[in-house]
Amino acid sequence: MPHAMINGAKLWYDSEGEGEPILLHHGYTASRANWMPVAERLKDRYRVILMECRGTGESEDTIDGYSLGQYTSDVIGMMDHLGITRFTYAGHSMGGGVGFLLAINHAARLNKLVLMAPIPAGGVMGEPDPEYIEARLKARRDNNRDFFKSEMLSTRFRPDVQTEDWFESRVDHLMRVSEGHLLGGMKSMFALRAAEKLAEIKTPTMMLSGAVDGLLPANLEDYRALPNATLQVFAHAGHDVAIHEPDGVADAIDKFMRYGVVDLTA
Repeated sequence: MPHAMINGAKLWYDSEGEGEPILLHHGYTASRANWMPVAERLKDRYRVILMECRGTGESEDTIDGYSLGQYTSDVIGMMDHLGITRFTYAGHSMGGGVGFLLAINHAARLNKLVLMAPIPAGGVMGEPDPEYIEARLKARRDNNRDFFKSEMLSTRFRPDVQTEDWFESRVDHLMRVSEGHLLGGMKSMFALRAAEKLAEIKTPTMMLSGAVDGLLPANLEDYRALPNATLQVFAHAGHDVAIHEPDGVADAIDKFMRYGVVDLTA
């Protein structure tokens, strides 16, 4: 798989298909695996680009740069590397936070914006729990796979797709995520302050949410603040919307790419 040197980091990416470009970006401590079921369904109609942020998956672990601002710059850098001026960006969870910043700071580069179960535009509420962070770091140092597996099992919603093999591969990935991403990525999600600028986002936007996701109330609040947006809530999905409902997510993105925002008030 190809890599590109972007802003001093060797980042993994893949590009398949032809047509209008759409970049799919994963969430905190995740990887391209969260988008793969959707990418497979879209690549026959669009140029689908996947990338993994620094410190995760097959991308390089750097000394610094673990923030939403840097991840945003890395997206722009990746598109520059590929020679793509305008594109549609789809971000999940933390990747949705990157989406907010792209729409605020790089609107001229975006055709459309897809926010899938994004973190709140005003940042994750509260403060990072140092004991929780230290417990995760210790589990990694001790190779305690059961810690992460039990953590994920506690929020298991769709055993038909969140199988034992899926959990094992997810734990494999978590054990390789850099400490920089674990710490910096989390702090950056709490520090995001984009809510007051949502009304300025004119990019056509689609919010995709899971009805069983704890972030749904925040997603609805942010959706109402966006002036040019449409919303779809999946009744049988939690936070991992693309894993729970890959057909529905791919279909929603395809329709959004073709028709844009549907004005229900017209």
